[in-house]
Amino acid sequence: MSERPIPEALREELSDWRRWAARAVVLVFAALSGLSVVALTWLGEEALELFYALQERAWWSPLLWTPLCTALVVWAVRRWCPGAGGSGIPQVLAAMEPGQSPQERRRFVSLSMSLAKILGTAGSLVAGLTVGREGPSVQVAAGVMHHARRWLPDRTAINEHGLMVAGGAAGVAAAFNTPLGGVMFAIEELTRRPEQRSSGLLMAAIVLAGLMGVSVYGNNAYFGVIQVPSLSWSLFLPGLLVALLSGLAGGLFSRLLIRSLTGVSTDRFSQWRRRFPIRFAAGCGFFVAVIGVVSHGATLGSGYQPTRLLLEGHDTTSALYVPLRFISSWLSAWSGAPGGIFAPCLAIGAGIGSDVATWTGHPAATALIALGMVGFLAAATQTPITAFIIVMEMVDGHTMVLSLMACALLASGVSRLLGPSLYTQLAAHMLGLPGDGAGHGAPTTSGSGPSSDPASAQPPVPAADPVSDKASPPAPQ
Repeated sequence: MSERPIPEALREELSDWRRWAARAVVLVFAALSGLSVVALTWLGEEALELFYALQERAWWSPLLWTPLCTALVVWAVRRWCPGAGGSGIPQVLAAMEPGQSPQERRRFVSLSMSLAKILGTAGSLVAGLTVGREGPSVQVAAGVMHHARRWLPDRTAINEHGLMVAGGAAGVAAAFNTPLGGVMFAIEELTRRPEQRSSGLLMAAIVLAGLMGVSVYGNNAYFGVIQVPSLSWSLFLPGLLVALLSGLAGGLFSRLLIRSLTGVSTDRFSQWRRRFPIRFAAGCGFFVAVIGVVSHGATLGSGYQPTRLLLEGHDTTSALYVPLRFISSWLSAWSGAPGGIFAPCLAIGAGIGSDVATWTGHPAATALIALGMVGFLAAATQTPITAFIIVMEMVDGHTMVLSLMACALLASGVSRLLGPSLYTQLAAHMLGLPGDGAGHGAPTTSGSGPSSDPASAQPPVPAADPVSDKASPPAPQ
């Protein structure tokens, strides 16, 4: 097949106004999605500062403030925007499931949902809950990018699925200032189709959204630059221990969240959550506050400050920091309040690495902390490449690249032995698909629609009556 002459190819490229209009729309909304994550970041930081200021004035204030705010946030979310609760990543996966009508998709991704997610996440942070803003950033950016479909010209090759993939990845890129991490998150978590990963326009949108964060906050890594000394074979056994511990702990954390949030557990607390979700949220907030007071505030909030201090060599945490933050992160997610788990997972992983460095007496504590961060995040989310890249871009130099990659893969492999992927199981639950704990019923995002067997579909947990704080009767089947 002969190649076209360059002038002819150029003339055809420039004459198609629809192609250029579509590109302009996508890039404009990519910039807007990046700015929306910047707004979420700014509001979240202000909310945390307000909480810390209140805590400084009265150490006991979280015992009253945290449960009250948690109940108020969960009530508001369930009353006006139920799809804004939780992480945000399962919602984007659910929205990308083939066969959804526009009305069904708007339950998970829309401009109004993005606004509600920003306000709800700020409310969770001002309450002092152990949540992050990275998962919410995915839903916020995906909602903004998804709105671009209304402005695209007819017969464009860009579809809603591609826009949501680009938006979700842009959220990670802008939140962590890691454009490459955003691209890999799109490949690893949001889509399973490698043949659809070559769109240069959507990749440019992801990078542009990340640049919006850089233009406001500067080209700084999320936790700063991790200075790692020269490594030797003496790190092998401590590093292996970190990978195994973070894999086991991350897998347990993921399994615990799946059982808690999908309602498969029949214990008394899960029944109470189904019947009285607002009171249950207040109870979760109270125990999060108790743990925070016991730990002198170390477990409250996203965990940014303790993790930053650990990386800088200033360990201010106690021996119980890891189990306390683990429980606090689980209770915060179980409450139903908006908030992600990326930052809490990085904080827990950093604590594991620091503990192993203390137990073994290894001098390269910073390297073990970095391995713990990548290991626990990879195990909890089962996205090893994304976790590896996010942490790798924080490391000064390339001495740890292979170590981080090996730790992420090993920890994720250990986690897979304990249970299925967290986000796909939560998305399946939101769609009412069957999830048996072995990965069945997860959204496919690969072109096959929901299960065609009506007997195999399980209805989602009934929504609560926002006025009475009691579960409404299930809808007729």
